[in-house]
Amino acid sequence: MRHEKPLWWALGLTATVLAAEAVGAWMTNSLALLSDAAHMATDTLALAIALVAVRLARRPPDARRTYGYARFEALGALANGALLFLLAGYILWEAWQRFLAPLPVASMGMLGVAVIGLACNLLAMKLLHAGAGQSLNMKGAYLEVWSDMLSSLVVILAAGIIYLTGWHWVDPVLAVLIGLWMLPRTWILVREALNVLMEGVPAGVDLQALRRDLEVHAGVAGVHDLHVWALASRTPALSVHVVVDAGTEPDVLRRALATMLAERHRISHVTLQMEAAGGDPCHGCGHP
Repeated sequence: MRHEKPLWWALGLTATVLAAEAVGAWMTNSLALLSDAAHMATDTLALAIALVAVRLARRPPDARRTYGYARFEALGALANGALLFLLAGYILWEAWQRFLAPLPVASMGMLGVAVIGLACNLLAMKLLHAGAGQSLNMKGAYLEVWSDMLSSLVVILAAGIIYLTGWHWVDPVLAVLIGLWMLPRTWILVREALNVLMEGVPAGVDLQALRRDLEVHAGVAGVHDLHVWALASRTPALSVHVVVDAGTEPDVLRRALATMLAERHRISHVTLQMEAAGGDPCHGCGHP
């Protein structure tokens, strides 16, 4: 895949910034840098998941994994989210301790590390920009790096304020803001991963409109046992039993419905079971 090389570069740059901020946080005593390093850790993992997903997507299904490896993305995102909640909790607790007993911060060292992070993030954004408009996977990676760039700008601003004013309380305040900013993004990540693993209806799919489009289609007498789920975050799948009107050719109707689902609802992985109207009810249909 032509977008794989930029992903590798972006992953390397993000991991470099993560290491620099973790070491810088320890050397400068900056909780804001530590908070941003935690943010960078999640984005590094997100880029790694995107890269692994690209590579695993090439592997065909086998006898043990008939759907291939698409669910790896959701498992990685769930682990990522659990780690994020723990890190955010630690950062908020540590910030509270520093409000009670402020600690000095080496603002110039903090500034230097943040500037390095900003430069790496800008370079990673440039590398990923071309593919962001062509691939949803690349777009997600681009947005992760974009958020990293904003975090670096905020840390630079805080370092400048501390250097000019000596207000060391700015450091834990910034750490709290970054931590609170991480939590909603983390919840969204965990919720989407759980929805995939629980085989929930994918985001962006209107189940009622989809059912209506099936029921009103020419040649359809009724539908039942309709299921829509996601193999991965952006790979919806569908199965449904379709009752065919008398005089309608089932195979022609099946192809027409598959085309409609792909064009109108962006679902191309479909299983359509065609049933004759007035025939024996199917066995094992436990859903409407």
